[in-house]
Amino acid sequence: MIKHPFNKQVSPVHTIPPQKTKIPRVAVQPLRSWQFYLLAGIACCSLITLLSWAMYEAGKRSENAFNDVVEENFSYSFDPGICRQTKKRQLCSQIGDLAQQLQIGSTANQNLAEQVKSLAQENDHLKEKLAFFQHLVSNNTKSGISVYQFSLKETEISGKYRYALTLIQSGERPNDFKGSLKFQVKLSQNGRSKLIPLVNKNSHRNFPVEFKFLHRLEESFIVPPDTSVENIQVEVFREGNNKAILTETVSPVL
Repeated sequence: MIKHPFNKQVSPVHTIPPQKTKIPRVAVQPLRSWQFYLLAGIACCSLITLLSWAMYEAGKRSENAFNDVVEENFSYSFDPGICRQTKKRQLCSQIGDLAQQLQIGSTANQNLAEQVKSLAQENDHLKEKLAFFQHLVSNNTKSGISVYQFSLKETEISGKYRYALTLIQSGERPNDFKGSLKFQVKLSQNGRSKLIPLVNKNSHRNFPVEFKFLHRLEESFIVPPDTSVENIQVEVFREGNNKAILTETVSPVL
């Protein structure tokens, strides 16, 4: 109580403490440049690429392992005795039936492939015979002699060539043709060409022939190294005549 000069009572005065003002906190973050974001993006891409490559390698190894297992299973020879010891009988019986069916199918496919190959070869022979008879019938040469087939091929041996010649004689009642053949090969070596005559087994240039309808000749020759064959020529002579009645030239078949 405070006494007043006028003796009046005055109620006590309560002092109000000052209130504290709350100041909001402000977080200050540094400003990042575009170089920082660029480096961060490159790092993320590199990480993703590394993870993708690792997953690809893991998948590739898994695939190789799976292929190895499959090949091992296919190469496994089925043995009923061993199978019964390790697996159930019913499962072994099913596996045995499947293995037998696969073997039968494989054998049938092999036989079918051989038959197709044989039929293709027979078809080629028939076409060749048909072409031969057509050529024989349509041949209208004055001498009656014509070249049905003349070829030159290089063999697997370097420098060795094989040539084949087939002559035919047409006519209703042709007589036996008697005569001879002469072969000469045109070679090229160091930019120069030259003609070389071929000789038979008796070292003669004349190859004697005698036939009625068909005559086939097949021989081979060898040329020196660094020499190429340009062509081969055959001349057909009738017996007692030095003038060729027929001349044919062919180049090597590549």
